[in-house]
Amino acid sequence: MIILGSQSPRRQYLMGKYITTNFAVVVPNIDESSSYSLKPIKAVRDIAYRKGQDLLSKVEEDTIITADTIVVLGKEILGKPKDVEDARRILTKLSGKTHTVITAYYINHKGKEILHEEISYVRFNYLTPQIIDKYIQTGSPMDKAGAYGLQDNNDFNLVKGVRGSINNVIGFPIERIIKDLKKMGVIAK
Repeated sequence: MIILGSQSPRRQYLMGKYITTNFAVVVPNIDESSSYSLKPIKAVRDIAYRKGQDLLSKVEEDTIITADTIVVLGKEILGKPKDVEDARRILTKLSGKTHTVITAYYINHKGKEILHEEISYVRFNYLTPQIIDKYIQTGSPMDKAGAYGLQDNNDFNLVKGVRGSINNVIGFPIERIIKDLKKMGVIAK
């Protein structure tokens, strides 16, 4: 059985849809804040790796997968908003600009490790304060890096375009993860 180290419903959905429904969820317990002083790619890789190490100390399964996603605008890492005002600040910053979404994932299969990152670029539409407030009222931005979810785009027209993996923007670059799981012999080729 595969252990997915994520409480994200989006990662769990993608795992079940594209890899296997035979997986269990165990949520890692690490302090992510210490990684945010690193450069963005190093930060997200560090978090995904430390989540994996935390799981290895808790479970005996053959395969574990952990991941972390960050949104970067310029050199600033935009994590999950602390509160409504922070969500408003983040969405206002992203409005009309292109930002980077980086997801790092860690796989450990019988002691063999893979740690990769995937990068996508997201162009935001210009958002009025009214749209931002209406979106925040749904509660959806509060548990997402960058205070938004691509899956909310149909209702709020936040995103103008994506260059790179759309699943990466959702938080789980499934195409690349599947390739690595096949390479490791976890799933059939």
